[in-house]
Amino acid sequence: MHGHTARNYDQTPMNVYWEMTQACALACRHCRAEAIPTPAPNELSTAEGKELLRQITEFGDPLPQLILTGGDPLLRPDLFELIDEARRLGIGVSITPAATPALTKDVLVKLIDHGVDGLGLSLDGSTPERHDGIRGVPGTFARTMQAIAWATELNMPLQVNTLCAAETADDMPALFDLLKPHGVTRWSLFFLISVGRGKVLEALPAEKAEELMSWIYDTSKAAPFTVATTEAPSYRRVAIERMREDGLHGDQIKRSGVGRGFGIRDGHGIVFVSCTGDICPAGFLPLTAGSVRKDKLADIYRHSPLFEQLHDPSQFEGHCGVCEFRALCGGSRARAFGATGDPLASDPLCTFVPSIAAAAE
Repeated sequence: MHGHTARNYDQTPMNVYWEMTQACALACRHCRAEAIPTPAPNELSTAEGKELLRQITEFGDPLPQLILTGGDPLLRPDLFELIDEARRLGIGVSITPAATPALTKDVLVKLIDHGVDGLGLSLDGSTPERHDGIRGVPGTFARTMQAIAWATELNMPLQVNTLCAAETADDMPALFDLLKPHGVTRWSLFFLISVGRGKVLEALPAEKAEELMSWIYDTSKAAPFTVATTEAPSYRRVAIERMREDGLHGDQIKRSGVGRGFGIRDGHGIVFVSCTGDICPAGFLPLTAGSVRKDKLADIYRHSPLFEQLHDPSQFEGHCGVCEFRALCGGSRARAFGATGDPLASDPLCTFVPSIAAAAE
C-alpha cells in the first residue's frame, strides 16, 4: 500500500488475483481451477503477463496488491521474471504456491529476495489423514507444516487458508491449536462454494455456518493472528451483532479486523484474471466480463455491465437487496451464482432476515 489514500472499490480493487497457470501436481477435491498436470496451451505468455502487470498500474494510486495463484504458480518457468517486473512497476506481490516438493526453503528465500511480501498456504485438516484426504496427495500435510515453519523462521507474512465444509467444520478448533504456535499473520476460513471440483464436497448448511461464524468471532478475540473468512461476507453481520453485544460502537467496529473488510466482495474490491486472460469478478465467480488480451483490466473493472451491477448492492435481489447490511456485506455473489445461476441473487449461506423483509412478511 502506498500511503493511505482511501480506496473506492468501484474504481480500484484491493486485490488482483492472477491464475498464472492451471498446472499443478496436487489433485484437491475442491479445486476451483480444476487443475491439470501440465499447463494449458493458450495460457498468457511472458509478454502477455507483463502487459497484464502494466494494465494493473492503470488503476493508479493506491495500486492493488497482486496475488499470484493457480494451479501452482511455481510451475511458471518465468515466475521470477514476472515478479521482478511487478516490483519494478511498484506492484506489491503475494503468492499461493502448492505444497509440493518444488516448495523448498530455498524457493521461499528466493521469493523474499525478489520482493514477494506475502505467502498463502492451504491447510484443510489438523492431521495428515484429514488434510491429505482432501488434497489428494499423501505427504502434503507434512510439506505444508514444513513450509509454515520455514515462513515463520524467515519472518515472511503468512496467510493460511482453510476450507470450511460439512466434513471439515468440526476440525476447526484442532486446526486453530495447531496454528497457534506458528508465525501466522492471518487465518482465512473459506466457506466452500460448489464450483469446479467443489461439487464433490458438501457445503455447510446455513445454521451450521452461523454456529461456526460465532466460534470464529470468539476465537478471533483470543487469536495471536487475524482470523478472517473468504466467500462468507455474512460473517461481517455476525461479527457486528456480537461486537454490539460486547459494547463496541461504530468507530471501534470500523477499525476492527472485520471492519477493514467492509464492502469487499466478489467483483468489488476483488478481480480475478484466469490463466488465459479472462477477467472475472472472483475465482469462484466464473463469469467473464472481458479479456486482458483485448480489453483493459481497469476499464472492465470500472465500466463493464457485470462489474457495474456487482458494485451496486441496490441491484441485488431477494434478502441481500433489502438487507440493512448490504453495503458492508453484500453476500457472496459467487455462492448466489453457484446456487441460482444469477450473481445478483441472495447468498443462501445467510440465515439473517432483514428488518425490511421481516416487516413485509
